[in-house]
Amino acid sequence: MTEQRKNGGQKKYQVGVEAALEVMGGKWKPLIIYHLMTGRKRTSELRRLMPAITQKMLTTQLRGLEKDEIITRKVYNEVPPKVEYELTPYGWGLKPALDLLCYWGEDHLEKVYGDKSKVLEEFQSCKE
Repeated sequence: MTEQRKNGGQKKYQVGVEAALEVMGGKWKPLIIYHLMTGRKRTSELRRLMPAITQKMLTTQLRGLEKDEIITRKVYNEVPPKVEYELTPYGWGLKPALDLLCYWGEDHLEKVYGDKSKVLEEFQSCKE
């Protein structure tokens, strides 16, 4: 889970947020995690929820989250193949942080646009 330096020593961080962003930073990982908070999802479901993400990027992000033990990947022995992703107990630890980001984001949209429902594609308030 932690990145190793080439010399064999452990990577050093300045603050905890740096380590958190290394695992869940970027445009797509927080959205993937947020969507998995509603339950396990297939790749196709995640693509529908995030239409702007490419299949390659989604696969890359899912692999990274799996490597960091934030999500699990379950492969069913079926034809056609069925794969589902869900949060691990460790991944659920990100819920409070993502909830706060969601609330802040809604406040930000209200401040900038006046009515967040005008700019959120499918308006859905943050989960309680």
